[in-house]
Amino acid sequence: MFAKERKVGPKGQVVIPKDFREEVGISPGSKVIFEYMEDGIMIKKEDRETEKVFEKVAKSGKKVTRKIDAHEAYGSELEDRN
Repeated sequence: MFAKERKVGPKGQVVIPKDFREEVGISPGSKVIFEYMEDGIMIKKEDRETEKVFEKVAKSGKKVTRKIDAHEAYGSELEDRN
């Protein structure tokens, strides 16, 4: 892991170093998530994988035919919580 120092501008803005942006695939228009942690702030790229899957299904015009049994899903959820 490596670190770089940056100054915070008058509006609270910080420039993410180019090599960091390239490494994680952040480009103009990308969304990032700021997460407060006890020892600082984590900035991470928004995970849009799920959204891409739904877009692909929607564009394909195919129907989703998998049916979910609500009682089974509820039981499974309760087991996972224990």
